[in-house]
Amino acid sequence: MNNSLRNIVARAVITALNTAKKCQTAGLRLIAGDPKEGVEHLEPYGFTSAAKNGAEAVVLFPGGDRSHGMAVIVADRRYRLKGLARGEVAIYDDQGQSVTLTRAGIVVDGGGKPIVFKNAPKARFEMPIESTGDIKDNCDSSGKTMAQMRVTYNGHTHKENGDGGGTTNKPDQPMS
Repeated sequence: MNNSLRNIVARAVITALNTAKKCQTAGLRLIAGDPKEGVEHLEPYGFTSAAKNGAEAVVLFPGGDRSHGMAVIVADRRYRLKGLARGEVAIYDDQGQSVTLTRAGIVVDGGGKPIVFKNAPKARFEMPIESTGDIKDNCDSSGKTMAQMRVTYNGHTHKENGDGGGTTNKPDQPMS
């Protein structure tokens, strides 16, 4: 009985991963060096990940039977975000991408990669929007950035269609 109790919980290191199944499975090396293959990794509803080899796991063996374990927690201290304030929450990966619910607001960090919103009929923002970079319309075709549109508007003239003829002046109220 004492041996069964000792065998209920173990620490392990991920050595392989199969994410193609309904419940992904992992190859593990238990701390004592004992290899285990095909261990189910149970994940919280709505969350999934594909841990890199070397990540650590907590494995449960019901009844102390080491023939059918379940990895219930997988963590990787190599990539964990550090310095969060008490109460903050984040999701992250090994490439520096993250979404952090901070005390000051939500921070999305693309880790130098594009952030893409897919498969939605529209994006709605019920707040003012600010950008330190260019905003481009119809970006997959010949669209222009708002900065380019501003330059065109501020410098435009055209032929007068009224009685005076000639060319109009540039706008007296530039777009800023």
